[in-house]
Amino acid sequence: METPKGYKAGFVSFIGRPNVGKSSLLNAILGHKVAIVSDKPQTTRNRILGVKHLENGQIIFLDTPGIHKPQHKLNEYMVEVAVRALKDVDAVVLVVDCKEGLTEEDDLVIERLTEVKCPIVCALNKIDLTNLERAESIREQIEQVLKLEAAIPTSAVTGEGLRELVDKLFELMPEGYPFYPEDMITDQPEHFMAAEIIREKIFHLTRQEIPYSTAVVVEDIKDKGDVVVIDAYIFVEKDSQKGIVIGKEGRMLKKIGQFAREELERIYGKKVYLNLWVKVKEKWRRKEGSLRELGYYLKKE
Repeated sequence: METPKGYKAGFVSFIGRPNVGKSSLLNAILGHKVAIVSDKPQTTRNRILGVKHLENGQIIFLDTPGIHKPQHKLNEYMVEVAVRALKDVDAVVLVVDCKEGLTEEDDLVIERLTEVKCPIVCALNKIDLTNLERAESIREQIEQVLKLEAAIPTSAVTGEGLRELVDKLFELMPEGYPFYPEDMITDQPEHFMAAEIIREKIFHLTRQEIPYSTAVVVEDIKDKGDVVVIDAYIFVEKDSQKGIVIGKEGRMLKKIGQFAREELERIYGKKVYLNLWVKVKEKWRRKEGSLRELGYYLKKE
């Protein structure tokens, strides 16, 4: 079968340190929320796939956890997810935070990218919070180490630079057949999507170590026609954390459930009953067996 004339399709990885806005960029480019976001670093833990359908092609974006210095096995898993996403892609988008400038963690990312063979485009992100002069200075610093195909000021909030970024990436895509049907935006399983939405609400509503100590597993989803019933467990590492997530008279857990349910109802377009339970799984972030049980594992290459 011949390749459709002029049709392009390829894979692009977003890469960067934590909290530079990779997930927000992906959501803005797609015009659809496929990745959870918060103002806290290390929100993304898994590789999230999003498909941008264009008139004569498609770009498959891979959102990744931020690259950082691992402190425990969960962090090691997250960094490995990001590093693996650099393999077998047609281009990489290095996302940096223009407002904060380059940090030691950015240097870690840039060092990883010196070994990448595919084209690299830099998204000089959060340009709405700073100015073009600062963005240009950051570009110059990066280009002392990396060869960039382009450096584009972007903002997920205002939309600035997003069209230019997509156009540039599409130029770099190879000719080929579509990888995904036109009505598909992400490959996330239903259980994963629901768990991520619950986890996002925990990130928004709790503080300090609590968001990082929690994992969410959706046990069951039943579509009963006019209502969807979802059973989910929130895992924490200590009894004291369980108390905080539940809250006085169960108020915090009710709030997490309310916010998650409202978003899930918008997605399903029908009423959702969300049953939440909180369990303690001691030091789960440090134990490989516990990580596997909670869905954080990668197949050996």
